[in-house]
Amino acid sequence: MAIEAWYMEESEEDQRLPHHRNPKEFVSLNNLADLGVIYWHLNAKNYENDEELDKIRKERGYNYMDFLDLCPEKMDNYEQKLKNFFTEHFHADEEIRYCLEGSGYFDIRDKEDRWIRVWVKQGDMIVLPAGIHHRFTLDTGNYVKLMRLFVGEPVWAAYNRPQEEHPARKEYTKNFVGNVGVALEAH
Repeated sequence: MAIEAWYMEESEEDQRLPHHRNPKEFVSLNNLADLGVIYWHLNAKNYENDEELDKIRKERGYNYMDFLDLCPEKMDNYEQKLKNFFTEHFHADEEIRYCLEGSGYFDIRDKEDRWIRVWVKQGDMIVLPAGIHHRFTLDTGNYVKLMRLFVGEPVWAAYNRPQEEHPARKEYTKNFVGNVGVALEAH
């Protein structure tokens, strides 16, 4: 089962709606890989004993892990947190998220600065490269439990757009936007 992704319509409606264009324009795993996005589908019900997850963590150096339950009942300042996550930004490090329960949307910018909506559901693990413009929101299910993975200690710094001179953004642009990059393998 592959992740679903599509080009978004511009809309001021509820951010938790799918916002498909009309007609719908889906985006393939290969197109996501061309943007540096890596994807796996794993067994979220067995994440504690998942050998494939252990292998990925070891190969990619993900030595820190924590969990985020995002829903109104489990998070203080829920609406403000959701608003912060939905502000367009990037990070100086990869953003690695593994959906254990529920679902939500990562929106990423393509090479022409158009929004692509990536719907993560239970079992989806996604890696956004350092420097990619993105944002996150829940879908209408209004709940997600994510495993957050990091190389080394967690870094929470988000750089809101515009920050085009930041070294991580310049490196991302050089490798993926400037047609110089090589697509990363999607799983």
